[in-house]
Amino acid sequence: MIAPVGAEARGWGWTYAGRRAPVATGLDLRIEPGERVLLLGASGSGKSTLLHALAGVLGDDEGDQHGALFVGGGPPAAARGSVGLVLQDPDSQIVLSRVGDDVAFGCENLAVPREEIWRRVEQSLRDVGLTVPLDRATSALSGGQKQRLAIAGALAMHAGLLLLDEPTANLDPAGVLEVRDAVARAVGATGATLVVVEHRVAVWRDLVERVVVIDGGAVVADGAPDAVLDREGDRLARLGVWVPGRKPAPPTRARDPRSSGIELLTTEGLVVGRDRMPVASVDVPALRPGRMLGLSGANGSGKSTLALTLGGLLAPVAGEAIAGPLLADGAGPLPHRWRSRQLLTRIGSVFQHPEHQFLTGSVRAELEVGPRALRMQSGEIARRVEPLLERLRLSALAGANPFTLSGGEKRRLSVATALATAPRVLVLDEPTFGQDLRTWTELVALLAELLDEGRAVVSATHDAEFLDALADDRLVLA
Repeated sequence: MIAPVGAEARGWGWTYAGRRAPVATGLDLRIEPGERVLLLGASGSGKSTLLHALAGVLGDDEGDQHGALFVGGGPPAAARGSVGLVLQDPDSQIVLSRVGDDVAFGCENLAVPREEIWRRVEQSLRDVGLTVPLDRATSALSGGQKQRLAIAGALAMHAGLLLLDEPTANLDPAGVLEVRDAVARAVGATGATLVVVEHRVAVWRDLVERVVVIDGGAVVADGAPDAVLDREGDRLARLGVWVPGRKPAPPTRARDPRSSGIELLTTEGLVVGRDRMPVASVDVPALRPGRMLGLSGANGSGKSTLALTLGGLLAPVAGEAIAGPLLADGAGPLPHRWRSRQLLTRIGSVFQHPEHQFLTGSVRAELEVGPRALRMQSGEIARRVEPLLERLRLSALAGANPFTLSGGEKRRLSVATALATAPRVLVLDEPTFGQDLRTWTELVALLAELLDEGRAVVSATHDAEFLDALADDRLVLA
């Protein structure tokens, strides 16, 4: 068993540089050693920031701390070896090319003796149920396996406090269950304290023993899962919490049959891949104005690669993606041969990982990149940018560095950057990850309006509710 580590916040708050308001202020919270806690709250309420602070990875140059935070009775920086932080993106946490070496990495940095390291590596892999050879390439693992690998690395350090920041956000349903079950095995075997941040509550409800909800920097609900979710369900839903059993209201759609004969983008014998290596051979329904095509399938099935290809950012391995006359508008029939400025008004893409497309030092400047590339006048740029800031709840963050935003805020910003140039086709990769119930509903309503205006949307997603709300056509990749 690992010695569990508790944590405590006393009047704690954090203000990022460039934000108009703190993400948390005056937070009082005590987590006892060995507790299993689900931390809930609206997008941007400070959940991820709190986890990063507990892990001791918030830099002094990123913002200002108020109040006090303790891990194991001392400052978080002094407890780094006993705290394990697992993030949303499995790939961002892999350091080395082989499974065993990657799990051992943290122990090596803690100067654990060599013989003890490999005993811990094997034990932690057993604890998370990742039964693969130690020399298996980390690049060959699925998304769910990569998250279990990250958890194993934290356990190998004998982390007494395990912090999970939306660890299933980008996983298919099978991967979600893999990670949830791995966490259950791990905390059961080690006795470590668990704090998990996740918008989708149902996955973790039966594993945790305590639910804490924060809003505006304060704890607004705290108790056993059934008591909090059943007693406070209506209020929590208004705050944006995904309360199990409560589905969001579907958006109103005004489908226009007059556009049904127009083909914006078609494919012929399309094979997609990277570095000329095939990933999937697909027969894609024609993209038409006012319709959304939903792409679903397991992690690694080629959804993101197909999205990048349809967006003109990857050349097909074989076959073609062909723009119709209305979309091409004189630019030629093959989107992957278009210049970047030609793509801006024709196809806007949102990557799976928002950070991969941020270019500037502020949210407002990020939204201005596309319009400036189109040489718009400052007045027109403002008319494009201001409504997007307001609509996607980013106005208070206009001066903030995009990399300091929460995961949900980063996603909304990446969607807004694509909308700023008003393209005819939007290609979105996991557009709803990290969203609370309110921001999810608002984003879906905005996309419904764009469809009603005659835009076409392609979305790769694991979000079944999103597909049910907007998808006119579906393509499942095997």
